[in-house]
This record gives sequence, structure tokens and C-alpha cells, in this order.
Amino acid sequence: MAENKQYVSALDVGTSKVIALIGEVVDDEINIVGMGLSESRGLKAGMVTNIDATAQAIMQAMTEAERMAECKIRSVTTGISGNHIRSLNSQGVVKIKDGEVSKVDIDRAKDTAKAVNIPPDHQILHTVVQEYIIDNQPGVREPIGMSGVRLDTRVHIITGAVTALQNIQKCIERCQLQVDEIMLQPLVSADAVLTEDEKELGVCVIDIGGGTTDIAVYTNGAIRHTAVIPIAGDLITRDLAQALRTPYSAAERIKIFHGAALENLDGLDEMVEVPSVGDRLPRQISRRTLASVIGPRVEEILELTLNELRRAGFPEEVLTSGIVLTGGASLLRGVVELAEDVFNLPARVGVPQEAGSLSERLRNPRYATVIGLLYAAKKRAKLSGLSAGIQNRKAPANSAMPSKPVANKSRPAPIETPNDDLINNINDVENIDDGIGLDLPEPSPRKPSLWTRATRWMKNNL
Repeated sequence: MAENKQYVSALDVGTSKVIALIGEVVDDEINIVGMGLSESRGLKAGMVTNIDATAQAIMQAMTEAERMAECKIRSVTTGISGNHIRSLNSQGVVKIKDGEVSKVDIDRAKDTAKAVNIPPDHQILHTVVQEYIIDNQPGVREPIGMSGVRLDTRVHIITGAVTALQNIQKCIERCQLQVDEIMLQPLVSADAVLTEDEKELGVCVIDIGGGTTDIAVYTNGAIRHTAVIPIAGDLITRDLAQALRTPYSAAERIKIFHGAALENLDGLDEMVEVPSVGDRLPRQISRRTLASVIGPRVEEILELTLNELRRAGFPEEVLTSGIVLTGGASLLRGVVELAEDVFNLPARVGVPQEAGSLSERLRNPRYATVIGLLYAAKKRAKLSGLSAGIQNRKAPANSAMPSKPVANKSRPAPIETPNDDLINNINDVENIDDGIGLDLPEPSPRKPSLWTRATRWMKNNL
């Protein structure tokens, strides 16, 4: 008799990589049993630019995850980002029927709050409740059953371009998969790396991915602001490729293994071999020189984020818990110290919580979004009675496919492309004693921020 188990699946289609996860749901807990990675092609700054190339990358990642989990996936929860994302806060008011708040009253208040003007080419992606107010009593989070006359609902509304949502759905459906839900990436990333205390006290999550930098602000336990900046890690790689005159792939490896965001860190006199373009010989560059290229771009990303927070009415004073950095660029050495200097707030790197047998590999900020998507898929499946998005182990080959028609009747064979294993298996570049000069600025010492100086004083005197 075939073993019958329940599964949820998540798909993070990013600008630099595609990640697929499959989780087994056991007693309301989720155990990750399958993972697939592929190099992303066909996206720019979070937006699909080539449907066929994106579908191939999705297919490769999903096939790898299915093989590891020994199951067949029919539907996924996925995320979206991009400069088209817009957000606003709204409020709806209704009279409470029968003097006691019911689910019907809550739904009516939400519908009233959603009655806002949005661009004709946009659609609502999320309506997230921030709080309820009953007869001018704010801060109510569970209003059902409470007595009152008037119910106010404050919500955070997120919209996205209709065409952007349609294009990502087309890419997934070409792989014979249904889309259970499309979620905003910074929302799910925040759920994967934040604590409830941080959300209560005030915190900003900055997810620096490949194509976009995603922002989510929480105060008093609720989401207050979301935004997307179309500058991220890929631009850092491009800066390195141009400054060092090296292929883009080499610049990416150098950034990952030897990059730093500050020039005044210890250990940056080490020399790194840099491949040249064409038949030219490789050269040796110091890590401090690399930091002089990387640091200004990272600082620009952080300052753009700071400007966005101020524009939206969130000064540093309301972010008591400080800054939580996640995404691949948060792994750069010195990025936490640089963030503390820019924001004058405490900062840390946000790592997803442990999950399943793959937990050690997944305890990495690069996977915050896909872990958050998997949590969302589990929550959605629970609310719908564990039906949508749940698959059975070793499903037969003739299992029912999505009812919505798609172009292909069978999944296309994935093409072979390098994935994270290729990067993980690259040996560290040997240290070389000499290098050549580039037309780059000399490293200059950076004055520590007030927060950094206070932290150092406490460590030395307490």
C-alpha cells in the first residue's frame, strides 16, 4: 500500500536564483524534505523579461526538489517583488450589528477599508489588518465577541501590476503547476526572520536580494509600510566586474567569497586572484580594494532605504528594535556595522528559523524568502483544511493535472545549468603577495556611529 503523506511547496523566483522547497506537514509542524536550486534566467529587477527562460529555471529547481522529496508537486505558493509594488494604509468603519462584533462585521469593515482608488493597471495583492478600534478603543486584535456600536479597521493594502502577476503565473503554469497564492516577498521574509518582540517595538527588515531591495516596517505588532527599491546585489557584482575588468561570473564569486562592505576591517590586506577578460593573465587584488568598490554601493542601498523610511513617515526613533538585514548581500562582511552607521540604530543579520533535515543548509539569509513562503503555504493549507497545495508521496504518473488549460501537456525537460553547489564547491582563491594598481580611491577610515561607539564602550567597561 502506498504511503500517504501531506506536503506543501514554495517557489522563490528571484532575479539571481530560483529556489523550490517541499515541506512535510506533521502535527501542525513542517519538516523540509525537498530542495531545488537553479540559476535564474529571464528576470530583471524582480520582473519577468523572458517567460521561456524563467520557466526552464523553475522546472529545473522543482524537478530537483521533487526528486529529493520523492513526491510529485501540483501547486506552489510563490512570491513577487519589483518596482511596480505599491502600498498604502487605509481605514474602514461600520456599525456593529446586534451590539456584538461578529465575523460578518469584520468582513464588512475590511471591505470598506479596501474601497480605495488604485491604478487601473494594478490589483490588490494583500489586505493586512493592523488593528481594530471598537468605540474609539484602539489596539484591539481579536474583536469577535466584544460589545460595541462602531467598528473601525485599519489595514495595510499592497498592490502590484496586473501584467507582472500574470507573467509570473504564466511561467509557473508552463511547468504544469498551479499557483496557490502570490505573496509579497518582504512580508514572507519578515515572518521568517523576525521575533514578535521586534515587531512590537518597531523594526525594519531590509532584504537585499539580487535584483531588488525589499523593505518591511513593523510597529506595535503590525506591518506599517512596504516598499521595493530596484537596486541590489546584482549591481554590486556589476560594479566589481567593471572596476576589476573581470567576467561577471568571476565577479560574483569574488563578491561571495572575498567581499566586504567596509574598508577599515582587519584582514583585508589578503590578496585575491582576479581573472581577466579574454586571454589576458589573471591579476592579484587586495580585499581592501574590493571593499572600496563594494562599500559605496552597499552604502547607497542603505541610504536609499533610509530616505524611503523618512519619506513614508517612519523616522529612526520609531524603530526601537533597529534594522534586520537579510538576503544574500547581508552576508557581506561589515554590512551590519555599515548599517549601524547609516541608520544610527542597532542592526543584525536575520536568519530563518530551523526546519527539517535541511536546517543547517537553510539557516542562511539567502533563503529567508522561500522559508517564509513555505510557512505561508502551511498556514494557507491549514485554513483550507489541508487540501490546496498538499501533495501525496509518489503520486502516479497519470495524476490529475491543473484544470486550467496550459500550453504544454507535459513538463519540459530542464536544461542543465550551474546552481549553488557549483559555487559551494569552488576552492578558495590562493593568497598571492603582489598585485597591480587600479584607478580606485584609497581606503579611508570611517568614523564609527554613536551606536557603535556606545556598544564598544559597554563591552570594554561593563
